Amino acid sequence: MLKLSMKAGEYLLIGNEIKVVFTGGSGNNMHVLVEAPRSVNIARSAALEKHGLGADPGNEVVHHKDREISLEAKEQIRAILMEERRKARRAERQKDPKKKYGYEKC
Repeated sequence: MLKLSMKAGEYLLIGNEIKVVFTGGSGNNMHVLVEAPRSVNIARSAALEKHGLGADPGNEVVHHKDREISLEAKEQIRAILMEERRKARRAERQKDPKKKYGYEKC
């Protein structure tokens, strides 16, 4: 078992695929983000105990693959994102019209 003291923003790498980021905390609570492949089961001990499971081999939580969204939905999302980018560029150009033509302020 490894015991660490960490500051907010610091992270821990486990192997090449798992990253645990400490984001802060208060009192007896700590906030972490876990980035890992979907093939890795991640479960809080409280959730396992609630369902009568221990962290023993064979009691892994199984995650189901997300459903694919339709091509039509993907196209709608792409169109929304493109429009948001256009709006952001227009707003940026209105703030600094010289950027429109590639000029930099001196």
